[in-house]
Amino acid sequence: MRYFFIKKRYNFNDVLKKYFLFKNETKSLDPLKELFNTLIKEDFEVFLAYLKNHPEISENLGYYIRNLFEGRPFNLSLTEADILSENAFYPELKKRILNKILPAVDNENSVSYLVDTVSVHTKKHLEYLKKVSEEDIDEFFRLLKIDDFIRSPKVKNELMFSMNILIWRMIGDVLDVDVVRMAPEYKNFDNPFLALQSELDFLLTEFKKDPSVELNSKSEGYKQLKVYLQHGQEFVNLAFKNASKYGISNKINQSLLKIRQQLDRVSIILNLLVIDGPEDYLRRSKQLFFNILDFKSHKNNITDLVADSTRLISHLITTHTSEVGTHYITTNRRDYFKMLLKSSGGGVIVGALCVLKMLYSYSYSSDFMHAVLYSFNYAMGFVMIYLMSFTLATKQPAMTAATMARVLSEEHNTKKNYIDFAHLVSKLFRTQFIAFVGNVLLSFPISLLIIYALEIIFKQNLAMDKSSKLLLDLDPINSKAILHACIAGFFLFISGIIAGNVSNTGVFYQIPKRIAKNPFINYFLGDKFAKKLSGYYSRNWAGIVSNFWFGIFLGATAPIGLFLGLDLDIRHITFAAGNFALGLYGKDFQVTAYTFWISFTTVFLIGFFNFLISFGLSMLLAFRSRKVNIEDVRLIIMEIVRYFFNNPLRFFIPLRSSLDERAIGLIKSKNTTTTKSEDH
Repeated sequence: MRYFFIKKRYNFNDVLKKYFLFKNETKSLDPLKELFNTLIKEDFEVFLAYLKNHPEISENLGYYIRNLFEGRPFNLSLTEADILSENAFYPELKKRILNKILPAVDNENSVSYLVDTVSVHTKKHLEYLKKVSEEDIDEFFRLLKIDDFIRSPKVKNELMFSMNILIWRMIGDVLDVDVVRMAPEYKNFDNPFLALQSELDFLLTEFKKDPSVELNSKSEGYKQLKVYLQHGQEFVNLAFKNASKYGISNKINQSLLKIRQQLDRVSIILNLLVIDGPEDYLRRSKQLFFNILDFKSHKNNITDLVADSTRLISHLITTHTSEVGTHYITTNRRDYFKMLLKSSGGGVIVGALCVLKMLYSYSYSSDFMHAVLYSFNYAMGFVMIYLMSFTLATKQPAMTAATMARVLSEEHNTKKNYIDFAHLVSKLFRTQFIAFVGNVLLSFPISLLIIYALEIIFKQNLAMDKSSKLLLDLDPINSKAILHACIAGFFLFISGIIAGNVSNTGVFYQIPKRIAKNPFINYFLGDKFAKKLSGYYSRNWAGIVSNFWFGIFLGATAPIGLFLGLDLDIRHITFAAGNFALGLYGKDFQVTAYTFWISFTTVFLIGFFNFLISFGLSMLLAFRSRKVNIEDVRLIIMEIVRYFFNNPLRFFIPLRSSLDERAIGLIKSKNTTTTKSEDH
């Protein structure tokens, strides 16, 4: 009885004997499905040897497969699978997620349906077949007599029909007014996609006259199609390149990605039609078989969709963000001490914000109202710091990461690139260090001064009731200070993303030009005011929006965490210094040595994690946008560590180096090149 429920394990010869000892006329997919599922558990060479030793079964299996594919269109597998079906990211994402949960229902008479039904785990089956030697696959195709499958006029017709569908879809996308605007250089030239369609129409006409007509690599029609496909790729590449000049929307990004995928697919299909010799029939038949499996295995791949769709946007965001990045990397002593003054100004404002937030916490309001008050407090202060040209420590890394990534090549990096990058890291770190010093040196005494003044005015120590919590929040052992510092670092990164996105949107929609030419503003306020407002928008709007949202994030985190029952909060080095001052004052400076030194140390520890998270995430985004691989990242980190041990003081004070001019010069030269291209 114990064996009653054990399922019998079938192997491929059981399936072959069950279905193919006779000439199987059925169109049912069950035999092929069972054969596939048992085959991947066996050695293919053993399976092939079995077919050789049983020619009758081999003949019946070949007949069944040829009969099964007879009359089944496969154009959907070539025109739909692994190609974007939507011109927007989110609809495509939703569609793929739905297809993963509830697979789409295809025409049951199509090859697409056949592959989905027979090979539920298409990727797994494809990996198995790719491990099989080419000689064994060739022998398998010959045994089943499908080695010249590609020769069939019906197959050729399907391939040409697929190319026709793809080209017409490309024409529809490429003639969109916003896509055309991305490549104005082509406005005086013939559209390569229309020329591609005309050339394919000529080939289709020839095929209708003589279905046996074949292309070869020396055919004039083939060469002409390849030229137009190359021109189409150049159009797409130029449009992507111009994105840094004109900006780009998610919709256009998806449209260009879709056009590029369709161009690649047409090129693949065209190559399937090229027959230079008898051996090419087998080669192209195999390619068609493996291509269909490959396309189907990636049909609903979400990872590829996210990677392809976000790479260009991340590149644009980091590019626009990096336009101001050079201002946050000090090169000489003059810039170094100028940064100290700017950060000191930021410290003054943050000192006042610390006191204001503490006062807001005394209000008997709802959690929502506290979130509004805290957010307003932070947002107002950060926008003030930005507009007054002061500096907030840790706000810089998100802006400088993309600037530093420009030192790296998108293709091949050398030892020189890594050294230049490590040198720039040392310059950023010392800039960040002096910004920390300036913020902390001023936020601490300003907070003390304000709370002391309030006690004189109101005859009460307003920090007394909050002092214990303020000091506890600076204890990394008894509180989640480090986690909260990381949360703040994440929001710093997000604020950098917002700045780049707002800048990209402004460029794409030509907002500054619209402001300058706005008839209402020009009529009532004059054209000079309109131009000044346009320039002000270009220089400041991205920064204002970024700082405003950074304030919202910081202010709303703790109340939202309280509402959700989670211990969420933020810790920022400058505010930590101000809160440290308020905590000491509330205790009349009567604290234990442990409390003082642990709080003092935690202030700078918070700053380190603010920097680490914001800069690390921004750097990953910049690396990804420039297609820097994992091995390059490892070598970069090793070079930074090596550079630190060889030149530790350069990470804290501005020592002169021969690398200064080379590294910054490289960045500026790239910025100049970009500017010139925009002017043209």
